[in-house]
Amino acid sequence: MLLDLETWELLSYVVTVVGLPFAIWVFWLEQRKERQNEREEIFLKLLDEYNEFAKVMIDNADLCLMTGRPDNTSLTPEQREKQFIIFDLLVSFFERAYILIYDEDMDKKTRRMWSTWEDFIEEWLERDDFRQAVPELLKGEDPDFGVFMRAKIVVADARGVSPCA
Repeated sequence: MLLDLETWELLSYVVTVVGLPFAIWVFWLEQRKERQNEREEIFLKLLDEYNEFAKVMIDNADLCLMTGRPDNTSLTPEQREKQFIIFDLLVSFFERAYILIYDEDMDKKTRRMWSTWEDFIEEWLERDDFRQAVPELLKGEDPDFGVFMRAKIVVADARGVSPCA
């Protein structure tokens, strides 16, 4: 049985009123899921890079990068140079995490991912030697990241963190 013209017209209205918005909603939902998956993939890649950085710290255990030294003057000039290079790698790494994850309007899941990196940054800024090196290392880095790090340094200084915590 063939449908008459009025039925076809009614069905086209139903498709337009219900089907089209539904299709747009499904498309939006899929795009949102895809963006979240991309963020999670970036997060995991950054974690892998930080794990590689941990290997650098192990290879340079003489610098006491995890435990710190109460008196940084006990480092040789070569050790101070190595330490500065490692701090430079670390700042570049934090900048990459900032650029790839940080956003003023983060959703809850992204905020949780960013909090991990913010914790790492704050932990490193407790070290007096790292905190003192950061302003020099920020030259040429992303301006927004520089503002972010300088604000974190002010907070760390105000807390009165002990040298090489």
